[in-house]
Amino acid sequence: MAKLNQVYKCDLCGNIVVVIHAGMGKLVCCGQAMLLMEERTSENEGTEKHVPVAEQEGSKLTVKVGSVEHPMTKEHYIEWIEVQEDNGNVQRKFLSPEDKPVAEFELTGKPVVIREYCNLHGLWKVEV
Repeated sequence: MAKLNQVYKCDLCGNIVVVIHAGMGKLVCCGQAMLLMEERTSENEGTEKHVPVAEQEGSKLTVKVGSVEHPMTKEHYIEWIEVQEDNGNVQRKFLSPEDKPVAEFELTGKPVVIREYCNLHGLWKVEV
């Protein structure tokens, strides 16, 4: 069963799916089941460059990836940063290798989860 906001990846082609409506079906791509991405946290190795760090000023939230800035090269970069709010809103900013690993969000609620996706090291999250 796919749950709301879970992230799945195809092991063959690399397609990534974020669940926006939970359901009973199995997610399939390229003829095989997609893999549920583990949400890594500060308890995993590599946290200094992957766990999101947030600063809030009023309704503006600035998210930086890592306490040590994450590299941003064609081979290794942050693809997106996401904020989940207590009112159900989800905001996501996509990055390219030329960008800094930082995103700004205008909040409509209280942030509860911040996630980022690294093209090499997967999905990372912090609960706020």
